[in-house]
Amino acid sequence: MPFSLNKCGLITLRYTMAIVVLIEAILFVMPGAARELAHTHMPGFIRLTLGFGEILGGVLLLIPQTAVRGAWFLLAVFVMAILVHLMHGQYNVGNVVIYAAAAFAIATEK
Repeated sequence: MPFSLNKCGLITLRYTMAIVVLIEAILFVMPGAARELAHTHMPGFIRLTLGFGEILGGVLLLIPQTAVRGAWFLLAVFVMAILVHLMHGQYNVGNVVIYAAAAFAIATEK
């Protein structure tokens, strides 16, 4: 199978997304994030569920054999995050929508 530019782009997207999601998710589950999100009146378990879900999906993205499953898992987590934001009146979800689109592109690569 010849090396293609499309495949190179998707591999770069996969690893970049995995690293960014892992860093952001680890910061999200740290106690400091709980203090920052206290004004939203969101239950703490939602933050932890989404954060640890992102960590799991990011790790799955790093493993080539599980990358597609990880991308589908992250897509589900991102959709849930978008819904939680919208239900709490936070309409600035552009970044999460971009993450969801990247996860979809990785999930449907084959």
